[in-house]
Amino acid sequence: MKRSDTFRDNAENCLQLAERSQGQPAHNRFLRMAEAWTALANEQDWLDGEVPPVAARSRQRQEA
Repeated sequence: MKRSDTFRDNAENCLQLAERSQGQPAHNRFLRMAEAWTALANEQDWLDGEVPPVAARSRQRQEA
């Protein structure tokens, strides 16, 4: 399994925890963690040469 896949699995786990969380602060915290894991996965894809640098920058601008 690629590292980026592991990071995406972690992001999915955080999203599931956010759905089950009680209270808005915990929900928001898990959502931020999911976003961070997704960003790490995208960065790892770039580092592994699977995503060209220009496409990565364009995609990040679209997501923002």
